[in-house]
Amino acid sequence: MNRDLRALVDSEAGVVSRTRALTAVPHHVLDHAARAGQLIRPHPGVYADPARWSEPRTRLRAALCYAGPDAALSHLTALAVWQLPGGRRDGPVHVLVPATTQRRRGGPGIRVHRRRGFTVAGPMVVARSGLPTSRVEVAVVDSWPWLAADPRRAVVIAAVADRRTTPARLCAAVDGNVNLPGRLELIRLLSLLESGCRSELELWGHDHVFTGPGLPPIEWNVPVRIGRRTVYLDAYCRSARVDFELDGARWHTSVRDRERDARRDAALAALGIMVVRFTHAQLTGSPELVREQIRSIVAVRLGAGW
Repeated sequence: MNRDLRALVDSEAGVVSRTRALTAVPHHVLDHAARAGQLIRPHPGVYADPARWSEPRTRLRAALCYAGPDAALSHLTALAVWQLPGGRRDGPVHVLVPATTQRRRGGPGIRVHRRRGFTVAGPMVVARSGLPTSRVEVAVVDSWPWLAADPRRAVVIAAVADRRTTPARLCAAVDGNVNLPGRLELIRLLSLLESGCRSELELWGHDHVFTGPGLPPIEWNVPVRIGRRTVYLDAYCRSARVDFELDGARWHTSVRDRERDARRDAALAALGIMVVRFTHAQLTGSPELVREQIRSIVAVRLGAGW
């Protein structure tokens, strides 16, 4: 490859636009490099180093180069950059551009989304791994209609549970997207997360177990200090000082998990907080029995003066 062209491609991390390349070499030099396989052309007007094309960041840079300087990674691609479930590193690269951008259309390997009022240098976009990327709230909300029901709920729950964002910030992003398909379903999910639920099992418990006649007020994911660390109580009845833990299969099956839970429960007992654990099978298979146990436990604790 021509030395000047090689230096330019290397300085641009393996991706260069035709306009930029022609500032360094004549068009016949660039065209020869493409014909000889020294460069590939993944999108119109975009050239890339074939030796670096297998790198995910090269594909993302190429899509942004094609979409222009006012574009940012978005939707499922942004989820992948944020390392959230549902993100796609394969398939087309999603980019977001202002609605006034007319010169770029989607095609093989790239999907262009337009939005009124969008700007790449504003609250909707941050630099992530050196690339302009939709903020996590925007990426989650934009991806909602692109995913099946369970995966899209998992994305929202993970974003909140991992403290990447908050239900309030996600609600603000929903407010700015009034035509979002499935908007009411997302708003309901966010309202449950706002109450403190942080997993599918907790959402199930909120709707099917801990809500009903005779049940005490419950607070979700209540922080409690134990020495130098903070633990979070799944479903806490403050009046009776009882923590009801909802043990899903992911975190509570191994011997190590059980030993960790035992140490935690003992530390809470030293603070006067009783811990009662319900398994996924109990909660989903016998919700009425669990409700009766909750009523009885709270009644005994209150009767004992807790």
